Amino acid sequence: MSGRGGSTRGPESPAEALDLLDWRRRVFSLYAEVRSKAASDPRAAWRLWRETRDELFRTHPQSPIPAPERAAFAGLVYYEYDPALRVSGTLMGRPAARIEVPASTGEPVAFTSMGACRFELGGAERSVDAYWLDAYGGGVFLPFRDATAGRETYGAGRYLLDTVKGADLGPSGADGLVLDFNFAYNPSCAYDPSWACPLAPAANRLGIEVRGGERMP
Repeated sequence: MSGRGGSTRGPESPAEALDLLDWRRRVFSLYAEVRSKAASDPRAAWRLWRETRDELFRTHPQSPIPAPERAAFAGLVYYEYDPALRVSGTLMGRPAARIEVPASTGEPVAFTSMGACRFELGGAERSVDAYWLDAYGGGVFLPFRDATAGRETYGAGRYLLDTVKGADLGPSGADGLVLDFNFAYNPSCAYDPSWACPLAPAANRLGIEVRGGERMP
């Protein structure tokens, strides 16, 4: 979900560990409610997602917003909801291959490539790779970078799915995933460079503008 999805920095004390546990619980609970609401009203699910993220970023001890800046935090900035950005992605398998994805701090993060996730967007078929995180017991990770990056959105790209951290929009049929780009969000390093965040590999760079989800912080 929000800031901590795909980003790493371990707790330094028991109190911080409990705060992080609470953050994870809230994120998993939020996405469970998002999946339930989106079945009948994706826009209402998106509004809930926005409101909850703003509250977490403003008040939670594990917010990626640096503590001195939280009092002045006025909320995250998003594009308006666009129903055309909610699509079904079909996962096309290929032989598993371990890869190292570049990260914001220079140390790569180990993933296993699951294959290409194909979908239709903007009147054409697109494709991004889906990855399985080798650490933390595994999870699906889907970052992307589009043509708005560096101008309207975070230059290193955004995240759409990170299931080990709770960011899961649900299945689409037997071999697919819901890809709703209105739920795209920034990695934690967009707010604080001390975070280590995997970046979007070349295979996940879209040549179109995706005006949905979170904008430049």
